[in-house]
Amino acid sequence: MYDSPDRELRKGLRSMGVCGEESLVFSLAQYLKLLEKWNQKVNLVASTDIGSMVGRHVLDSLSIHPYLSGNTIVDAGSGAGLPGIPLAILNTDKEFILVDSNGKKTRFLFQVKTELGLSNVTIENCRVEHYESSRQIDMVISRAFSSLEELAVKTRHLISSGSNKPCKLLAMKGRYPKEEITALPDDVTVSRIEKIIVPGENSHRHIVELICK
Repeated sequence: MYDSPDRELRKGLRSMGVCGEESLVFSLAQYLKLLEKWNQKVNLVASTDIGSMVGRHVLDSLSIHPYLSGNTIVDAGSGAGLPGIPLAILNTDKEFILVDSNGKKTRFLFQVKTELGLSNVTIENCRVEHYESSRQIDMVISRAFSSLEELAVKTRHLISSGSNKPCKLLAMKGRYPKEEITALPDDVTVSRIEKIIVPGENSHRHIVELICK
C-alpha cells in the first residue's frame, strides 16, 4: 500500500539524505503526474500506478546523485527521462543532455522540459552512437539501456580519453553484472562498482562506473 506521491517523495528523499525542499518535491510530483498521464497513451514505463513510480523510477534515479561528476552529463537511451529528469530537477547547477531515438518518448521529454521549466535540460532525438557534441562531456549515465559492452561501444566516442579529463560512464544495473563485466572490451576498465539502496525498494541495485583507456 503506497502513501500519497508527495509523502512518499518526502519520506524517500529524507532517507537518502537529500534536502526535500517543497519546490523539489513539487517538481518531482509534477513529473510523475505527466509520466502517469502520458503512459496511458504512450508506452513509457511498465508501472501504471503513480504510487509505485515514486520508488521504482524517481527515487531509483536519484540514488546515483552522489556518484555524478562534472557539469555536462549525457543520459544515454533516456526513454521517459530516467534517470535524467529527476537528476536535472535536483541538480540545477548541472547540464543534462537526454538522448533517445524514440520520437514519442522525446516528445514527452520536451513536454516535461517545458512544463517544469527545466532550462538545464537539452533533448536529442537520435541514437546515442550518432550523437555528437561540441561540448566536453563529463559523464554518460544509463539506466536499463543495454549490456555494459554494448553501452561502452555505443558511447566510445563520448567517453574516449582524448582530453585531459576523460569522460566517465555510469551504468545503473540490477544484480551484480559479473558476465557483462567479463565481456567488456580490453580498453574499458571498471573504476567503481557499488551496491546501492533505494528507499522502499527490495530489488537488487548496483552502479558500475567505466573509463575508456
